[in-house]
Amino acid sequence: MSSFSEFGLAAPILRALTEEGYTTPTPIQSQAIPKILAGHDLCGIAQTGTGKTAAFALPILDRLTAAPAQKVRRSSRVLVLSPTRELASQIADSFRAYGRRLPLTTAVVFGGVPLGAQQRQLAPGVDVLVATPGRLLDLIDRNALSLSSVQFLVLDEADRMLDMGFIHALKRIVKLLPQRRQTLLFSATMPKPIATLAEDYLNDPVKIAVTPVATTVERVDQGVIFVPAAQKRDVLVTLLRNPALERVLVFTRTKHGADRVVRHLVAAGTEAIAIHGNKSQPQRERALAGFRAGSNRVLVATDIAARGIDVDGVSHVINFELPNVPEDYVHRIGRTARAGAEGIAISLCDDEERAYLRDIEKLTRVSVRVLQGQRTAVANDRGGNGRVAAPQAPVARGPAPRVGHQAPPRHPDRGGRGQGGRSSPPTRPQGQRGASDAEGSLPAFVRRVV
Repeated sequence: MSSFSEFGLAAPILRALTEEGYTTPTPIQSQAIPKILAGHDLCGIAQTGTGKTAAFALPILDRLTAAPAQKVRRSSRVLVLSPTRELASQIADSFRAYGRRLPLTTAVVFGGVPLGAQQRQLAPGVDVLVATPGRLLDLIDRNALSLSSVQFLVLDEADRMLDMGFIHALKRIVKLLPQRRQTLLFSATMPKPIATLAEDYLNDPVKIAVTPVATTVERVDQGVIFVPAAQKRDVLVTLLRNPALERVLVFTRTKHGADRVVRHLVAAGTEAIAIHGNKSQPQRERALAGFRAGSNRVLVATDIAARGIDVDGVSHVINFELPNVPEDYVHRIGRTARAGAEGIAISLCDDEERAYLRDIEKLTRVSVRVLQGQRTAVANDRGGNGRVAAPQAPVARGPAPRVGHQAPPRHPDRGGRGQGGRSSPPTRPQGQRGASDAEGSLPAFVRRVV
């Protein structure tokens, strides 16, 4: 499909899409929307950033409009389950945006905020409910919510929900749903547990696979700096002094690690803010809003907190620590390179993380290049002249389109950054080692890297 009008969606939905500036469906939208409109259960394999929220939100809104029904108190017609608060909020925002001209109501519930306000919001009944599994069960246990009227169930980021230990909650929730319903499952990967989940919960589903997990990395210029763990924070400070790193998402493995990185950056004169599970919901919302608005240039996040962060114009992703699950690396660097644009990912890797890097390269089938200057530093130190070349840190290939500039066609759920060209990065020479093998050269490299 080359236009949303070809799907036969209701006129108010098409008008809302036009007002949002969306014109052309993404591949997953082209494949999924007709099947969902036809009433099929669906299992979709797609990463964030591919437009999957609109792939299920648009046809669901259309079907709700085509079959209006009176609201049932303390219930909903649509239930969307999300692993994190941030993703739940963004899904709800999408339903509201696409359904702004429809007489439909949308609510979102998650932990970290008082139950009372959510109970009052659900009391008259809503059309669309987006929820995290834990808070949903809290409301059910308080008799503030019934699932008896649910006609559409969406399990979004199913692999992450299983990783976060929600399998028992999901099993309990599904037992409370009507047998006759349309179920849509979306996951970035299809490991055996997800295949089993789909088999148990979906009825003769249509299967769609778009943008396999390894392909997003092809649009991201990836580099690695080998550096001892004790020097990572100083390297990060040095990198962030480069103004070309316009909007940067920094990943750590732990919540306390994120806080330590923020304290170090602030002490070094670089404003940064953290987002993770120990932050209150208002704190998380303020951090994300500031990052989205540009008032906070650097956001430090853990994997779980960052799941679902969809912010236009992220110029760089920096892996302060490499993840021990290679799929998480793909999700991390996918925070840049949105909407077909290209992005920059820089990883700081110490000796203990080299095995993680090998696993990442095996999964993605891409050799992460050692940033220019690392090899030069080692070679020059050993070559006898004692001088280190002045390499350049990767910089964004082109700024986001400004007001008044011609922007590329936009897709729902995806940003509007233009696609800049880049030459193919050099592959890693076989048998060469990183700069952490010659630690004496590292301080000079750090001083010159930007």
